[in-house]
Amino acid sequence: METQHNMKSIFVGNLPWSIKDEDLQSKFTEFGTVISARVVKDKMTGRSRGFGFVDMEDADADKAIAAMTGFKWGDRELTVNEAKPKTNSR
Repeated sequence: METQHNMKSIFVGNLPWSIKDEDLQSKFTEFGTVISARVVKDKMTGRSRGFGFVDMEDADADKAIAAMTGFKWGDRELTVNEAKPKTNSR
């Protein structure tokens, strides 16, 4: 029988501009299994927009949110919280 894993999406804001997907993933791997990690980039320039999303299993996500809230990465203090699901109104 397959166990259903509940996943949470974590919003990570105020990222240092130099952070890449791999950096985000390895930092959050300290708290558990990272399903995916992505830094949001500007479509025109390809540069980081200073925030990203990390998908983790529920329990790990809760640990990561608690540990990373207010964490200083480089010279910036992160904003970390559970991402609100996007509502598509199409």
